[in-house]
Amino acid sequence: MNRPLAQSHLSQLAELLAWMDEDPSRQALAPEARTPEGLWWELLAGEGERAWVWLEQGRVQGYGALVSFWEGAALEGPIVRGGDGQALLAHLVRKARQKGYPTLYAFPEARNLALKRLLEGAGFSAEHTTYFYTIGRTNLAYPTPAGFSIRLAEPCDPQVYRELYSRAEDGWSLRLSWTDEELRQHFLGGEVELFMAYHTDNEKPVGLAELELDDSKAEIAYIGVVPEARGRGVGRALLGAAAERAFSYPQIQSLQVRAHDHEKAAQALYQRLGFRQESAVVTYALEL
Repeated sequence: MNRPLAQSHLSQLAELLAWMDEDPSRQALAPEARTPEGLWWELLAGEGERAWVWLEQGRVQGYGALVSFWEGAALEGPIVRGGDGQALLAHLVRKARQKGYPTLYAFPEARNLALKRLLEGAGFSAEHTTYFYTIGRTNLAYPTPAGFSIRLAEPCDPQVYRELYSRAEDGWSLRLSWTDEELRQHFLGGEVELFMAYHTDNEKPVGLAELELDDSKAEIAYIGVVPEARGRGVGRALLGAAAERAFSYPQIQSLQVRAHDHEKAAQALYQRLGFRQESAVVTYALEL
């Protein structure tokens, strides 16, 4: 049976997430926390009902949640170890409709065939696949092409960032709905650093690389170059500058990058540089 997530479920939910982590074929978008206390802060400390569990003989055997994403919502899970995955997914879709979300997204790992079949059976359509690559501490330096410069953009100018972000890659839209204050807050502190490439003659920005830093790993969350500056090594130089910055921190042991399925040149570059593919995530969508 489906029940709203309660504090009494948190220990068993932590066990369910640990079970998911054991096998890539079970992976899906999920909470970051893995302890009852962390899950309480992540899922129950806020307002509103957004997470549910599937109980089988009184034990948590399934989990699903709704989180805001783009103009709609995204599913965490559904993660099902036992019981009726169809019923849990139908419950989540029904809740999304009740909340008035126009679109519902899901992000299973490409090897999670069971969840992909479940989503497709409920009417979800696969939109694209995102590939994630990782490399250990490596010298990825690359000379900045003549006529361009690359430097940290501190502080972030929201108007400049938004215009460059929208021109660098047609498929990006997530940040375009952010307010100026949300963009400024995103780049405050040391967890996110923004590199920009400029034409040296007019200081016009032509590319960006957004570096996110964690305890022991870093990720280039976005990297892109405007169409008129492509094919000249600017993107490769941005990658090198962000990697050099990441590995200047002694605690950073790995760097992750990502590429969508249509970005064949980026995929080939990462593989050529020694990155290894770590995972692939399929984006599914259901119009409500």
